[in-house]
Amino acid sequence: MACVLPLLPPLHHHHDTNTPQPPPGPPYLPQWAQSGVKPTPLPDDPISAVLLALFVGSAVMHMATFQLNRRRSHRFFFSALLFGFSMARITALTMRIVFAHHHNNISVAIAAGVFTAAGVMLLFVVNLAFAQRMVRAYLPEVGWKRGVRLAFGFVYGSVGAMLVMVVAVTVHMFYTDDEDVRGREREVQLVAATYLAVLAFLPVPVVLGARWWAGRRDGGRLVRDKFGKGSFKAKMGLLMTTSLLLTLGAGFRAGVGFAPRPVWHLAWYHGKGPYYVFNFGIELVVVYMYGLARFDHRFHVPNGSKGPGDYAKGSGLSINNEEEVFGPAEGDDEGVDVKRDVEDVMVKGDSDDASSHAKHDSGIASADWDERYDAYMQKERDLESLERAKKSEENV
Repeated sequence: MACVLPLLPPLHHHHDTNTPQPPPGPPYLPQWAQSGVKPTPLPDDPISAVLLALFVGSAVMHMATFQLNRRRSHRFFFSALLFGFSMARITALTMRIVFAHHHNNISVAIAAGVFTAAGVMLLFVVNLAFAQRMVRAYLPEVGWKRGVRLAFGFVYGSVGAMLVMVVAVTVHMFYTDDEDVRGREREVQLVAATYLAVLAFLPVPVVLGARWWAGRRDGGRLVRDKFGKGSFKAKMGLLMTTSLLLTLGAGFRAGVGFAPRPVWHLAWYHGKGPYYVFNFGIELVVVYMYGLARFDHRFHVPNGSKGPGDYAKGSGLSINNEEEVFGPAEGDDEGVDVKRDVEDVMVKGDSDDASSHAKHDSGIASADWDERYDAYMQKERDLESLERAKKSEENV
């Protein structure tokens, strides 16, 4: 079985008696090579067993984290999603071990592919959600706009639609020998594989673009609606690394689909080594990176966040981080946090500030946020001008 879903070109009937022939009735064995080829007791059983044990560890870690946080009223649903992903991988590996001993049971192979496909998309959704939170932190006046929310909602919905569509056509391909139908269904699979590769990479340009835009807007001095614990450098590094790893895996799967080979003429990318490394290996690195880096604290936002400034209200979680233990890193891009500075500006000034602060607690409007942000930036520019004037006097 392929790692995500088998990408099967149309069947061509061969008269060579040395080549494998399809069974007389459905489900039909694929006549084209799949990544990982057909599993065998050796070496697939021991490799799959080790990977299965590691995913069991991942499932335990993320579910334990979710339950402990839930008891503390610290809601972080992404830990439960990674538990679900780990369970999908456990099921897929179990099905692969079963198929290694029962090659005639094509239904087991189909089930393994479906669970694999359903699992990896959960990781894409997690990274996209974190990218959305980073955009709202760097550009709160943009990230909370209705159009941006609808755009992210469309992307989330497209993941579910893609899953349903690809699973449906893939399962159907095993139960039809009509070459025209199989050809059209393969085109759907190739489009989906390409789309998912782009989706895996999407958090990288989105977050980097938001940071660049925020830097230009603030004249190089970053002002953010801080959330979670730890530095923004750590958050960005974690998100960029996992996104690039998932892109590598998704790109490999798409590449295998675009370079089909018959089962008797395998390429290097059909081997068991690339199959396990570019799929299960990469995903293990991602789920353990998130768990060990305590992503449940780094990417946590307050419940009920609805607008600019809401993230900063919940950025005081009680957990030691690299800033608290070692102090801020030299050259860190921490810039200015909305929680520490902007809210000071919001509650000072004329008599209208008290009512403005009350609006903030109940969910402020974007226009109100823009006014307060401009006031804060003006204050920063005035302070910088005073500092430059002092330095000039000292030099004289």
